[in-house]
Amino acid sequence: MQCAESLRVQAAFDGELDAVSAAAVDRHAEHCPECRSLLERLEHTRARIRRDLEYGQAPPELRARIARMLDAEAAAERRSARPPGRAAWRARPFWLGTLTGAGAALAASLAVVLLAPLVPARLPDELVAAHVRSLMPGHLTEVVSTDRHTVKPWFAGHSDVSPVVADFSAQGYRLVGGRADYLDRQRMAAVVYEHGAHVINVFSFISSGKPLPAELTRSGYHLACWRSADLGYCAVSDAGWEELAGLTQLLKDLAARDAR
Repeated sequence: MQCAESLRVQAAFDGELDAVSAAAVDRHAEHCPECRSLLERLEHTRARIRRDLEYGQAPPELRARIARMLDAEAAAERRSARPPGRAAWRARPFWLGTLTGAGAALAASLAVVLLAPLVPARLPDELVAAHVRSLMPGHLTEVVSTDRHTVKPWFAGHSDVSPVVADFSAQGYRLVGGRADYLDRQRMAAVVYEHGAHVINVFSFISSGKPLPAELTRSGYHLACWRSADLGYCAVSDAGWEELAGLTQLLKDLAARDAR
């Protein structure tokens, strides 16, 4: 018999739940073999799709044509919204209005599908969800080491980016290890630190020039983000802002030294 939580498990896997609900699903899966097996199958399927299927993107000419269609439809709606003069008023046939509406719906649908890569991902929610998942037993690290010369090379074969890595134990931030995670069809790097009783995930990914929020809070977790060259960084933790700022400044300084 199918577990009653299976639909919520699939929703959590697709990133459709908030961080708190996703954490509850993760806790349930720890004690439910059926849901744990479902998560493993979903992860296996997603990994194969990302590995074996080539991602296609609409050509610029098609994007421009769809944009012009939408602009023309918006202009037509604005003209029709103006109160017409009595002599110029004329009722449109029913079928013409139907076709116009259908054309607008088709253009909007195509825009959603083909222009989707241009829309920024729900970055804060996705990163908080990834942070919460990492707190499940056995999910925090794939490479365990306090040595940057072990952790940083590991990402070369497991991530699409080469993040800044260092052990700042002397400053109170102990390097635990790292793992690969997924964000917007790319394998981002997650470098893990411990600060007292707090776990700090430092995610790095190709940001493609998208704006990053400097500081914000989601579901009780703090996010501090910055950019270094073509990489975006976001540190996520339930640690206080001052503690999080200490680590981010150390990483920024290290990145600046490496650049020089």
